[in-house]
Amino acid sequence: MAERILVIEDEERIAQFLKRGLIYEGYRVDVAYDGQVGLDTARDQPPDLVILDWMLPGLDGLEVCRRLRAASDVPILMLTAKDEVPDRVMGLDAGADDYLIKPFDFDELLARIRALFRRAAPSSKPEILRFADLTLDTGTHRAQRGEIFIDLTAKEYELLELFLRNPRRVLTRELIFDRVWGYDFGGESNIIEVYVRYLRQKTEEHGPRLIHTVRGVGYVLREDE
Repeated sequence: MAERILVIEDEERIAQFLKRGLIYEGYRVDVAYDGQVGLDTARDQPPDLVILDWMLPGLDGLEVCRRLRAASDVPILMLTAKDEVPDRVMGLDAGADDYLIKPFDFDELLARIRALFRRAAPSSKPEILRFADLTLDTGTHRAQRGEIFIDLTAKEYELLELFLRNPRRVLTRELIFDRVWGYDFGGESNIIEVYVRYLRQKTEEHGPRLIHTVRGVGYVLREDE
């Protein structure tokens, strides 16, 4: 059965444009024109993916995103006219999996949707990834440093999994952008630094540093020499 996409967008012209285009591509589409109706629709008819406008009447997109994320792991693609890095970080921290700046190209929107569905697909057999005293269970998404459990957001989990699958290998910024976010934020973005800082804060509380900076290149998971 075709995936169900919920579009939460208050501009009727954009909402109907998205609905027509997505139906043409074979998706089932529901539309809500404000945040509360969107939340109600997601509760009553759980979608496989949500396209969410940032600027909504009543509940804004960030609050809707937080409530959706608290209730489920549904992929969320946020539409926004805000293109500053702090705004992007704010949207991702609220629980969005991706964002697209208005005005956008419909083919790029479709590519982002396909990428989100690929990332949301059930993974293969769960594994326990280990490096030094750091472990990650790919089935439960739980991390541990020694005997201490570490709570991770979805993006922190993806980033840590990438490091643990590539120990002692220097990962470039471009590779991290591609593997974790699915596209390049642009050379000026500090989104990787932000999330590496989050991981370091959570993992270094219980042990020495494992994620190291390789200046001008990227990052590497290794023990201190």
